[in-house]
Amino acid sequence: MTYILYGAPVSLYTGKARSYLRTQGIDFVEMSPGSDRYLNHIVPTVGRWIIPCLETPDGTIIQDGADIIDHFDLGDGSLLRRSSVRPESPTLLAISHLFEIFGGEGLLRPAMHYRWNFDEQNLDFIMSEFALNMPQSLTEEQAQDMFRKSSGRMRKAAVAFGVSAASQPLIETAFEEWLDLFSAHLVEHPYLLGGRPTLGDYGLIAAMWAHLFRDPAPTMLIKQRAPRVGRWVERMSSVEPYRHEYGTDNDGLIAADDLPATLLAMMRYVSEEYLGEISAHVATANEWLAEHPEIEEGTNGLDDPAIRGLTGGRGLVGGGAATFPWRGIELTTSVMPYRFWLMQRLHDDLAAASPDDAARVRSVFADTGLEALLDLRTLRRVERAGHLEVWGPLS
Repeated sequence: MTYILYGAPVSLYTGKARSYLRTQGIDFVEMSPGSDRYLNHIVPTVGRWIIPCLETPDGTIIQDGADIIDHFDLGDGSLLRRSSVRPESPTLLAISHLFEIFGGEGLLRPAMHYRWNFDEQNLDFIMSEFALNMPQSLTEEQAQDMFRKSSGRMRKAAVAFGVSAASQPLIETAFEEWLDLFSAHLVEHPYLLGGRPTLGDYGLIAAMWAHLFRDPAPTMLIKQRAPRVGRWVERMSSVEPYRHEYGTDNDGLIAADDLPATLLAMMRYVSEEYLGEISAHVATANEWLAEHPEIEEGTNGLDDPAIRGLTGGRGLVGGGAATFPWRGIELTTSVMPYRFWLMQRLHDDLAAASPDDAARVRSVFADTGLEALLDLRTLRRVERAGHLEVWGPLS
């Protein structure tokens, strides 16, 4: 038995795991979440319908792109990977964690906007793609009905991530700024931190692959405005070495004490674009946790252990919201503890660094407006147990 990735081409988070498996040269097959194996074995095992999931040759199930990467980068599968995606330099590792968080979470607004607000360009393609997620036993009428329901949930999720009539023009401006900054960086560097992909690249590819490069509306924008970004996306879906405009076989990383101005500019963009949101989410979560000291350790504190949001509200993201200023307007977005778990990965690796290295990280983050991210903490850590996000003990 080989590795089996349960996911979908249309899925944002599957893109992170698939990109890692491809670029690291790990043999796998991809199966639909509409398959009998997924519905009758994987879902009961992980406790909810969610992708990606990886089934190892010995039958172990790993859910979540970060955990899948860790399995090969740090765990039992490490002999199969080509190279570690965790830089040895604490500074580069912290930056890589930053873009892992931002790529999967901070780019959700453009990802959802460009997918669900351009029906004339996108809808036929998306309907065809969503059909790949469905049980093959469905009739065409049943499949269309399922698409209407699932797409309706996703459109509501877009609103929960801050997509509205008021924010849409600003989302487009912000995304074009991101493309310009990333494109400028890629003039000299084939990947985020140099000659090979790191955790940050895999975080960024999540939104940049399925939603923002494969969907018809945004792919035209990328190819016209930022073709270098398009070529990075293609590199991130291939195992073959890329030796075109960079003209070198060097797969080394940039120097931690001589960070490119283009990378620092991208970090400042993350500060402006995402720091306010994650800070508001932590504050909202801490208020809620303070009001609920009775929450049992190892649970999410809700009646449904599969809820991904802060509270038990209905919908894709599960309820609980925070309001914050963004580009001259106020946004309200759903609070999801998973984001805190990703942020803790940055905090934990920084805590393991030497005092001098930690000071260097803090200096770089301060210079780019991101130092506050290093000090954000929830009253209780988020842990992952049984493939679910749960609260740890009281601090």
